[in-house]
Amino acid sequence: MANLSYVNIFCKDIIKLSNFYIKTFNFKEIKEIRSPIFRGVDTGKSAIGFNALAVYNLLEIKKFSKTSGAKFLLNFDARSMAEVDLLTKKAIKNGGKVIKNPYRTYYHWYQSVVIDPEKNIFRINKVLPAKDRSQAPK
Repeated sequence: MANLSYVNIFCKDIIKLSNFYIKTFNFKEIKEIRSPIFRGVDTGKSAIGFNALAVYNLLEIKKFSKTSGAKFLLNFDARSMAEVDLLTKKAIKNGGKVIKNPYRTYYHWYQSVVIDPEKNIFRINKVLPAKDRSQAPK
């Protein structure tokens, strides 16, 4: 079976956007693969790649560069509800904007929904243990 190694984000400013995720989640840059049009960030289990828009020509996918709207949703797992709150605040401090403040979902997660400086949407999640599920909204 194949494993997910990277999720790549096409962005206007690879340095600014990769630094947003590094600062918000304390991720580390993978400096060995850095190039003028790419930054890689180690998330611990997989990686996020930040591609400059020049990659559209490199990969011969320019005709797809005019799409609009949310095309993916990154999810980051926190260790606790308090960490969801903390990471949400860090995202705001680093230039993100909250779409939905931390809340308990009907599927028993505690999560926030945030948009990064280049308008990519992501969630910060904590799957609630069974003992906390009775407090989730109906």
